Amino acid sequence: MDIRAIFMGLAFAVMWSSAFTSARIIVAAAPPLSALALRFLISGLLAVVLARILGQTWRLTRSQWRATMIFGLCQNALYLGLMFVAMQTVEASLAAIVASTMPLLVALAGWMFYGDRPRPLALAGLFAGILGVALIMGARFGGGVDPFGVALCVAGVIALTVATLSLRGATSGGNFLMVVGLQMLVGCAVLTVPALVLEPLEVDWSVSLVVAFAYTVFVPGLAATLVWFLLVDRIGAVRSATFHFLNPFFGVAIAAVLLGESLRPLDLIGVAIIAAGILAVQLARIPAVQDKTLKN
Repeated sequence: MDIRAIFMGLAFAVMWSSAFTSARIIVAAAPPLSALALRFLISGLLAVVLARILGQTWRLTRSQWRATMIFGLCQNALYLGLMFVAMQTVEASLAAIVASTMPLLVALAGWMFYGDRPRPLALAGLFAGILGVALIMGARFGGGVDPFGVALCVAGVIALTVATLSLRGATSGGNFLMVVGLQMLVGCAVLTVPALVLEPLEVDWSVSLVVAFAYTVFVPGLAATLVWFLLVDRIGAVRSATFHFLNPFFGVAIAAVLLGESLRPLDLIGVAIIAAGILAVQLARIPAVQDKTLKN
């Protein structure tokens, strides 16, 4: 892994983790589903236009269309929709911690449903991740956290896990930026209906809201996605995924600095344990991929 790839991975982790803080600012002043649907509309149209400028087409393969629909529904509409609603009552740091367990859930689902045989290091990582989450949740529930908001976060990360698993074998065929744009438009279409039915369009306009919304559209929405695809193209998906272990740290730190959210001792210990678990799971996958490549 070269220096450029390391910087790209760090940039992705920071951008991805910062999305929870900007989302927290947005949902405090605007209806969450409506704001998210508008974000997807803008980001999706920008991605599609840019993809066309780069010569990409919307004539996708069948597997790409399948991935676009499932990812747009599960990641954008369900995962982010549930997270935005939850962050009306749940701190951004806690939402980031729950979301960062996605690599652990993917590994667990691969073991349970796809017959993947985890190495001892991966098993240790899974158990470490569970322990870290238990420590944080135990401390937070004792401090009066909203159980329903946490339940929405958990449901959201499960939907993200399903979306991630649905991409197995569906990344061939190119047109990656077009796929990104179209799946954002799918999320917009799905969220628009409940937004119109359930939410009054009441917005408390402020400079912080406009800045947070613009940041969410262009940085986590577009820039992080582009950096991720460039990183995967440079070093591969498995090695790229190791940078996910930084997300709990960055998510908690950014929320503490920008929102003033408190850092509890058990939070820090739990975050460190979760990060170590994610890193262990991802590192355990690298030799497995290399072994499979050598056999082929």
